[in-house]
Order: sequence, then C-alpha cells, then structure tokens
Amino acid sequence: MAGGLTYTSVDSTELSTSEKYGEALVELGKNHPDVVALTADLAKSTKMVEFMKQFPERFFNVGIAEQNMFGIAAGMAKAGLTPFVSTFAQFASFRVADQLHSDICYQNVNVKVIATHAGTSFGQAGSTHHAICDVALVRSIPNLTVVVPADGHETYKAVMAAYENPGPYYIRMNRGFDRVLYKDTNYDFEIGKAIQLRDGSDLTIIACGSCVFQALEAANFLEESEGLKIRVLDMHTIKPIDREAIIKAVSDTRRLITVEDHSVVGGLGSAVSEVVVDTGKACAFKMLGVPDEFAPIGLHEDIMSILKIDANGIIEGVKEVMGKDFEEDDDWDDEV
Repeated sequence: MAGGLTYTSVDSTELSTSEKYGEALVELGKNHPDVVALTADLAKSTKMVEFMKQFPERFFNVGIAEQNMFGIAAGMAKAGLTPFVSTFAQFASFRVADQLHSDICYQNVNVKVIATHAGTSFGQAGSTHHAICDVALVRSIPNLTVVVPADGHETYKAVMAAYENPGPYYIRMNRGFDRVLYKDTNYDFEIGKAIQLRDGSDLTIIACGSCVFQALEAANFLEESEGLKIRVLDMHTIKPIDREAIIKAVSDTRRLITVEDHSVVGGLGSAVSEVVVDTGKACAFKMLGVPDEFAPIGLHEDIMSILKIDANGIIEGVKEVMGKDFEEDDDWDDEV
C-alpha cells in the first residue's frame, strides 16, 4: 500500500489506471471470444489500441458519435456479446444519458462502460472535459453498478470483476497515471465491499478514486504528528455501496469525512450521507470534493490542492471535524 512503494517515471506509464485497463481488456479478449470493444474515435486516449491490434475483427470505432455507440453496444449485448465501451467520462454520462438510461440500463443488458478522464484528471482541457457530476447522474439509474477504482491495479481488478458479473457497469477512472496504492493485484476485491486500508477509532475517512491515496497519506501523517487513529476506507464501489462498513464507521468513530474528485452534490459524500441518515445515529460529518460550482482549470495535482482534496486539504478537514462536538456524551442509549 501507500508509503512503501517505489517507482520511476519509466514505471509510471505502465502503472497508470488507463494502461491497466488496456491490459485487462486484452486479457479478457484472449480468454473470452464474446468480448468486443467500441470507441468513439478515442482508441489511443482510452488505451484500446492493443486490443484493436490483436482483435481487429472485434474492435469498432464508430467515430465521434457516442450516442450511436451506446445504442450499438446495447444491440451487441442483446445478441450475446459483451461490449466494453470506452470514452471520456463526461461523454459516457451526460452526452449519452438517454441511451445509457433507456438502451442499456432499462433493458438491463450486459454492457460495460469504461469512463476515462474522470473528475478533474484532464484538468487542463477545461470545464467541458471535467467529469465532476457524472457519478450523481449514473448512480441514480436503476440496474447500473458504479465503480471508482483507486489506482491501476484496482482498475484491473474492477474490469475483471465487471466481466464476471452480468449487467451494466460504469467504471470511472482517471486520465492516466495515479499514485500507486496497491503494490499488485494480489488482494481481495469484491464489488460492493469497501477495503479498510487502516483501522482507527478517532475518525473515518471514506474516499474513492485518486483521493484514496491522499486519504491514506493524511491518516499516516496525523498519527505520527497528532497521535490520531484514523480509519481509511477505499470505497471503490459507489453503487451498491457498502452500508455495513459505513454503519460500523459511524458506530466506532462517530466522525466521518468523505473525499472525492467529484461534486459534493450527488457523489460519494451524498451516497454515504444517505446511509448515515438512515441509521438514525448522530455523527460529525464533512464532505470534501468539488463545491457546487465548476472546477478550476489546470493540472490535476494543482486542482486537487485548490479543492483541498489532496493530503494537506484532508488533514485540514480532519482537524476541523475533530474539533466538533456532536453531542455531550458518547452514550448510544439515547440514539434512535
């Protein structure tokens, strides 16, 4: 996990979320003849080139026509194929909302949507390419499983799991290289089950995507500097969300922070808060993410710093929440 890994700029390309997706897709193509790949003129950007080279008869570039691509994928799935559809997250959600809703999810067909360049990871491309509201949209659509992997290795695991589990999937990953969280793929990964990266009793940080590494770094620093015991959950599956892990965090730590490269409206924070409210138990709660406005334009790491979803921003958020008094005692007997 974070803190014990070393890698160079040469390694970084091979470890990126998108490269690991490309590797997983090729492996699936070798083992499963039903796997087909579709792109909207973005094969290189979405790392589908190797699949295209090895399986040209199973690769389809529909041009810049994302809505048509999703309709075609739905038809392929109805015919027994397993389509992996790749385009930028902003296009894989808002541009094709009707087709995703009606052609794929309403019919509950076996289409796997790989949404790249998510969040502010393509920050310098500007607001039209920032996918900061996509989770809010897609998690509201019935039948759709929503996954946000934390790094390349987890992306690989998520893609493999998507093939093994029938039905529509939306896997959201960043433009390219992310900080490496897991040293390899030799760990337990299950759709709908959060991964506890460290235990703690003072506060729980629940994060997804690129923010998971930052959360772990913040937690490690706070233990060394402040003696705080911070639990960190990698909530890779936003839907179905791990209710059990959230409820346990509320009971054990009474203080929660969610961190995401997405709007605070409708994303991970909203999904977690829905579970918390449903428990009827009081806790101190803070959501870190993109405020209800368009994100600034720039490099991803700079944007994360501005939005305070990097390690420094998370540390600041933890200190704020630790200073909150949610009730006079820790007695649960007076809770609903």
